[in-house]
Amino acid sequence: MISISNVGKSFGEQTLFEGASLRFAKGERYGIVGSNGSGKSTLLRMLTGDEPTSEGSISVPKRCRLGVLKQDHFEYEQDTILDVVMMGNAELWQAMVEKDRLLERADEHFDGDRYAALEEVVMRWDGYSLESRAAEILEGLGIETEVHREPLSILSGGFKLRVLLAQTLAAAPDVLLLDEPTNHLDILSIRWLEKFLSEFKGVVLVVSHDHRFLDNVCTQIVDIDYETLTVYPGAYSNFERKKVEERARREAEISQRQQEIDHHQKFVDRFRYKASKARQAQSRVKLINRISIEPLPRTSRRYPLFRFQSRRPSGKRVLTLEGIKKSYGDNQVLEDVSLEIGRGERVAVIGPNGIGKSTLLKIAIGEVGPDCGEIDWGYEAHPGYFAQDHRQQLLDSEGAGKKTVESWLWDCCPGEPIGFVRGQLAAVLFSKDEAIKRIGSLSGGEAARLLFCRHVVLKPNILVLDEPTNHLDLEAIQALIDGLLDYPGTLLLVSHDRWFVSRLATRIIEISSEGVNDFVGSYDEYLDRLGDDHLDRAAALVRAKREKREQKAAARAV
Repeated sequence: MISISNVGKSFGEQTLFEGASLRFAKGERYGIVGSNGSGKSTLLRMLTGDEPTSEGSISVPKRCRLGVLKQDHFEYEQDTILDVVMMGNAELWQAMVEKDRLLERADEHFDGDRYAALEEVVMRWDGYSLESRAAEILEGLGIETEVHREPLSILSGGFKLRVLLAQTLAAAPDVLLLDEPTNHLDILSIRWLEKFLSEFKGVVLVVSHDHRFLDNVCTQIVDIDYETLTVYPGAYSNFERKKVEERARREAEISQRQQEIDHHQKFVDRFRYKASKARQAQSRVKLINRISIEPLPRTSRRYPLFRFQSRRPSGKRVLTLEGIKKSYGDNQVLEDVSLEIGRGERVAVIGPNGIGKSTLLKIAIGEVGPDCGEIDWGYEAHPGYFAQDHRQQLLDSEGAGKKTVESWLWDCCPGEPIGFVRGQLAAVLFSKDEAIKRIGSLSGGEAARLLFCRHVVLKPNILVLDEPTNHLDLEAIQALIDGLLDYPGTLLLVSHDRWFVSRLATRIIEISSEGVNDFVGSYDEYLDRLGDDHLDRAAALVRAKREKREQKAAARAV
């Protein structure tokens, strides 16, 4: 359906990729992976024509409709949420709007020919079911029916982006180009999106740092590395294995050729000046010259190193929350939440967005006060906090705006020599030049690595992490998991990344409208106990509607 031929892309002296040729076929779902800055988003922009190629060509059929996830919601602020979604198919939406206008002026003048032409457009796109399709997608992404007729402006930024995602999906394009579609989605909505994409009949190209999402959705992986594009069949886990195997095979070939050269070179060195062996030695020299060894290209993948430690052990009881309640106006987010966390536990708090997960963490570390309830940290408890809006957290730290990365970290450990600080920064991939960057110029991923580096230096014995994988690439997420698995302290985290949670959690706290479910065990054990339907957005909607009917019936009975 879409073909790229000998395509290259460079920015100045930096080459992202070159000589890339591949074809995106109908019915396939491609995960585009690579380190931050490798060119994943650039590739998507090249496919839409928003970014030119440096070389080569991209062929998109004229009638191929591209569905591109937008990030700018400001042009729709005053439109109703349902209308914003239906606007995704511009031709159909315009036909429906014009048809309504013709009907409104029918008493004055009615253009039957124009109306018939518009009706043909509506019928061709199955326009009479557009509203119900749009509403179903909105519900699947966690935006309830009650607000569908409200203006987009009533929603928070994250939910506005969900509406834009719904707009892209409802447009029924031939090709879906999705850049980080799971950002701002909770576990329920991610699961719903996986099912939607798996049933999509066209081409899907998706950039994501969510390991399990890539595994559940993708049929092919496009790896941007070694300054080229390589396609691996299968899901992400298969790609990881195949890439390692391919690298090992090529390294073994090089080793074998080098051994062969060394063997011949020993013969040459031994007999080159012996008359009876001179001809054989010369033949071996020619043989050595015919054996070519091309060095393996350098990978763009970079893995930071997070060595989390505890300054000292805490007491056995780390944190107790008793009867926590919290409301924002009429919106009650937490109702009578009580729990106790013990030393060494790795606790994951999960649940739909807006249910109060981040608020619970903020209450625990003292950033937000509860309406009522008690918070009690145990003996020698020294928590370290990583905020969901971690870049703002970094900027809000004392004097951050005027400091460099290096001076900011040194302020956290003033008794250490500068060599120690630079070594810690190097471990989390800040080069000498990057260490003199101003704090305000850091990207989301750089800010996250710097904050984690501070926790490495300060050695808290409890880590409180709110969406720690946001803005990290897959390599950094793996490195973070490795560091946290070796961490001897206590972990309390909120994350929508199921793979991340499944690798770390020993206890699951699920917060829902029904209350708190405290499950001791891993995330996979939690799913086995409750079933996949528990995280199925469609099933959750059915349950919610049933509960509302029961509540209304009970109210009428009273």
